[in-house]
Amino acid sequence: MIKLLMLSLSGLLLSTAIQAKVITEAVTYTEAGEEYTGYVSYDNAIKGKRPGVMVVHEWWGLDDYAKRRTEMLARLGYVAFAVDMYGTGKVTDSADQAKEWMTEATVDVEWWRERAMAGIRYLKNHKLVDKDKIAAIGYCFGGGTVLQLAYSGLDINGIVSFHGSLPIADESTFGKIKTKMLIAHGNADPFIPREIVTKFQDTLDKAGADWHMITYGNVLHSFTNPKSDSRGMDALKYDKQADEHSWQAMQHFFEQIFK
Repeated sequence: MIKLLMLSLSGLLLSTAIQAKVITEAVTYTEAGEEYTGYVSYDNAIKGKRPGVMVVHEWWGLDDYAKRRTEMLARLGYVAFAVDMYGTGKVTDSADQAKEWMTEATVDVEWWRERAMAGIRYLKNHKLVDKDKIAAIGYCFGGGTVLQLAYSGLDINGIVSFHGSLPIADESTFGKIKTKMLIAHGNADPFIPREIVTKFQDTLDKAGADWHMITYGNVLHSFTNPKSDSRGMDALKYDKQADEHSWQAMQHFFEQIFK
């Protein structure tokens, strides 16, 4: 009888495991008359509402790397949405093209923030998301983007910047930054001079922000992306240890801000 019960329980657990699946869906939306396509991921085995996390892509556009991060977040129990900052189909392997698109997206700071806000609005309205538990993470250009959201006074639980561009907060933001911040940075990143890092940190202190920064020694830019080594750019290099450590730090950060 006990053996039969154990067999039945094993069958039930196997059935549940088979049914559990991370769902990833394309989401098309419009901002200022232009079409964008983001991607939402969630685990359909989890019942009820859960925190939502927005993912902002690198300057290459919303590619498979950003989508993979949404799926990784879904496996951790979140609803993740990869927001599109450039427009449907704008993905490239050309640094020149990426720089052009990034410049277009960032030249007007308010518009830069508004494009990202589309992802926050989507998460807050998603049927599986607890709208009071929202975070945003970003890589490179995306790291700068989530920092800009924090500077805007957006009231969400937290943001995480991975090898972000570290834009300096304007004095108009002082005393208005509400969201907690975690910044993961490579100390050997040639895109971010040391004096910029120091000014970035000092300005956050002056702004009264709640921030933490992890700096990885001898680590270059784009250290979380395994494809970095094939980009043909000396400034980019994947670092497995920094990638895994920063991802774990993000998870601990989420545990703190969502508890």
